[in-house]
Amino acid sequence: MTSTTALALAGFIAWTLFLLALMEGIRSKMVLARQVPANGFRPDNSNLSPFMQRLARAHANCLEGLPIFGGLMLLALATNRAAVTDPLALWLLGARIVQSSLHLWSLSEVAVTLRFTAFVVQMAIGVWWAVRLLA
Repeated sequence: MTSTTALALAGFIAWTLFLLALMEGIRSKMVLARQVPANGFRPDNSNLSPFMQRLARAHANCLEGLPIFGGLMLLALATNRAAVTDPLALWLLGARIVQSSLHLWSLSEVAVTLRFTAFVVQMAIGVWWAVRLLA
């Protein structure tokens, strides 16, 4: 990787892919075990276990954030301004992984508060990057 930003962007994409692969792996197992017909899945997994519903939301959260945060990282890389994003790029990736992991782990009040805190970290980093990249 040429920069920390590139590494973080690749990590963000890989994390999103990991969540998708996990969900599809579990779904495939359910189909093979004849627990759910191949056409029996709802996009939000609302007809499945609470864990599978949280997994669908965690993956969707990554997809929702990727154009914003990934876009800022890509913009920085494309304009040779990765010096703006490099210092916080791995912090953003870490906060994303923490947010998703907490989402998978629990819906308790404490977990949701910590998950929101991880999201706020990402938002603050994104706003900081946007201001710096537009300056």
